[in-house]
Amino acid sequence: MFAEKTGVNIQASRIITDRETGRSRGFGFVEVADADLEKVLAAMQGVTIGGREIVVNEARARQSRA
Repeated sequence: MFAEKTGVNIQASRIITDRETGRSRGFGFVEVADADLEKVLAAMQGVTIGGREIVVNEARARQSRA
């Protein structure tokens, strides 16, 4: 869907699932070239998928749990 709506090459994608149930946790990751990032953010923000509006953000580094 990201490639279709944005016209950019998707390098990788992953839907995050619950380890016990295997069901989607409601978020995922889509990797694109740095040059395409702003285009993807603008094109996909607020798009509705499966009746739900999605929120698109640039991934942040994982914070350690202390």
